[in-house]
Amino acid sequence: MDLGGFSMFDLFQTEVQQHCACLSDGLIALEQNSSDPKMVEPLMRAAHSVKGAARIINLDVAVGLAHSMEECLVRIQRGTETPTASRIDELLRGSDILRSLADHKTEEEARAWLQQEALPLAALAEALNQPPKAGSSAPAPIAAAPIAPTPTPAPIAPAPIAPAPVAPPAVAPAPTATVPPKAATPAPASQGASGGQDAAVLVSSSSLERLLQLSGESLVEARRLESIRRTLTRAKVAQRQLSDALDSLQLNGRKAGEAMNAVSVSRDALEDALRQVEDHLRRGEELASALHNEAVSSRMRPFGDACGGLSRSVRDVARTLGKEVRLVLAGEHVPVDREILRQLEAPLGHLVRNAIDHGIESPDERVAVGKPRQATLRVEARHHAGSLIVEVREDGRGIDRANLRARIVSKKLSAPEIVETLGDAELFDFLFLPGFSTAATVTDISGRGVGLDVVQSMAHSVGGSIAVRSSPAGTSFAMRLPVTLSVVRAAVISIAGETYALALSRLERIDRIARSDLKTVEGRLTTVIRGETVGLVHAMEILELKSTSQTDHAEELSVVSVLAGARTVGFVVDSFLGEEDLVVRRLDGRFGDIAHVDAASIRENGDLLLILDAEDLVQSALQLLEQGKLRGDEGRSTSSKRKQRRVLVVEDSITVREVERQMLLRAGYAVDTAVDGMDGWNAVQKMKYDLVVSDVDMPRMNGIELVRKIRADRRYEMLPIVIVSYKDREEDRLAGLEAGASAYLTKGSFQDQSFLQTISDLIGAAV
Repeated sequence: MDLGGFSMFDLFQTEVQQHCACLSDGLIALEQNSSDPKMVEPLMRAAHSVKGAARIINLDVAVGLAHSMEECLVRIQRGTETPTASRIDELLRGSDILRSLADHKTEEEARAWLQQEALPLAALAEALNQPPKAGSSAPAPIAAAPIAPTPTPAPIAPAPIAPAPVAPPAVAPAPTATVPPKAATPAPASQGASGGQDAAVLVSSSSLERLLQLSGESLVEARRLESIRRTLTRAKVAQRQLSDALDSLQLNGRKAGEAMNAVSVSRDALEDALRQVEDHLRRGEELASALHNEAVSSRMRPFGDACGGLSRSVRDVARTLGKEVRLVLAGEHVPVDREILRQLEAPLGHLVRNAIDHGIESPDERVAVGKPRQATLRVEARHHAGSLIVEVREDGRGIDRANLRARIVSKKLSAPEIVETLGDAELFDFLFLPGFSTAATVTDISGRGVGLDVVQSMAHSVGGSIAVRSSPAGTSFAMRLPVTLSVVRAAVISIAGETYALALSRLERIDRIARSDLKTVEGRLTTVIRGETVGLVHAMEILELKSTSQTDHAEELSVVSVLAGARTVGFVVDSFLGEEDLVVRRLDGRFGDIAHVDAASIRENGDLLLILDAEDLVQSALQLLEQGKLRGDEGRSTSSKRKQRRVLVVEDSITVREVERQMLLRAGYAVDTAVDGMDGWNAVQKMKYDLVVSDVDMPRMNGIELVRKIRADRRYEMLPIVIVSYKDREEDRLAGLEAGASAYLTKGSFQDQSFLQTISDLIGAAV
């Protein structure tokens, strides 16, 4: 049987994933609205479809479990059984088990897993056939204890398998999370033909990428005809001028007639060619645009696909913590690039758990302050100004700033007098540090300080950002991401006479600023935009381009503002040339990492256009604003005065970075700083350093990757590198040393002077 290159197990995986998603969401909705029997019908169909799919590939244990779930749902629909919390727990556990089958890479792995877990699966199937227990069951994970492998059971009929029953332990009832019923009962995918939904098909990712690339190229080629049309238009105008000139020459005889006839023929030919080109251009661009839009659409998926497990997660976490939470999903049909959507699932889970654990109060606390007993947690997606905004917002107590400041001081991340002066923007930045947590104790839900770090890393990896807002009415985490990674809506700008592009998803606004509105604050160029003081940096300085008279003498400056966390950085450019949809083309890996350049594209006229890396530009700009000058200029001026050891500090925490910089400056070393591994690598290539100090956990390029990259370049084989990290485990230290670090220190070394002693041992005194 030709399955289009996919195995039967591939099809089984896709079908089970769809039906188990329906089961999970529908069961949670059923728990909150058990009086509506219509809610049970799609769940019965989903369990029945999974049973049929498992029977086709002879996964008999799964068939028995799905059948028991289906029979249980039939009893609920008929009213002979009530969907208690304990029964919903068992059904959800069964859905999880069936869903886990689809997570195995091969059919052989799935069969081996089923064989190993045959006894607990059979016990769950038997429990579903028994009357529900009072209270709620605590779902024990499969394979909690070693289980001897058993032979694969023989194929069974719909009758359930029945080994000795093993009842899950009962616990006292706990408050549950609720979700709106309308959003939690999607129809199974099997209804595609009759329910008016589009049928799903399997397409290999490589085929989809090629289709997208070819559609983009066809769109560019179709639009190139516009330049041919303009050429013919110019020829038509020139021909008309020639005809008028011949008329004015007052020629006589046969020669004049021949000339006029030739002009007439050429005019008709030009008009006919121009008409055909215009028709071809219009039709070709329509077809190419339609093809490209369809290709892009095939890469897009609704935001709701990333939210399939949120309702279950909210329910489980809320019950564990004894809280009552209502989940509200908005923008479920907003289209999102499938790659961004895939990367969104983990950050969304972290943000939701963080909101319930840290932000939302207990029901009694909420009642005491006049809030509803049940909290509201809202997860929303929307398109705004060419970007995708994903926001997680709750109506809890808000971030305790005093507690946050105390945690920063207790972890020795900054001095108390500095912490007290920090505004919300700088204060909330500490939440995203690796290993940082405001929780007093470590639990299964939170306290290890890895969640928000993952969220920020994901946002940065796709060229986005994240902002935090908090008040006594609640806290919001808003991620600003590109809508798609294959096509980008970009601002086209001119810098030092060259044309570049910047993704609109990273731009805050574009302004024309009069020179009279510019101010100099502590040697830094600034202006006020919408009531906010914004630091300005000439983009040509960041890109190391020669200035032009256009920017030197212009009465107004074109400023492109880019959001950097909670701060805004303004880049002065020559001019703003408009907006374009650009087909992103990644640079060949043989070019390596090019500073400040993310990708390239081909414009409609066939010209190459570089798409700048906004994150890289921002980090370089922030360093320029902090130092008041370019790193290279500072290095040249210092080296001309005295031979001084120069150290590069690579650290994403502004506080830790400043601590290390001040310690080295007081010891007499010249110090440059970089805000992450990518910025550090760019700095190493621009300036000669005697030593590099690097953190480990950083966005874009971590410290281990930076060490390996430096060591892979023969120019820097002997450059001393010191890793300074919060991680003090032996395996972390060995990983750093194996990568090529000269020394590995923990951040506690700041207190015992071993940090400075290690620097001195490696490169000697500062002068």
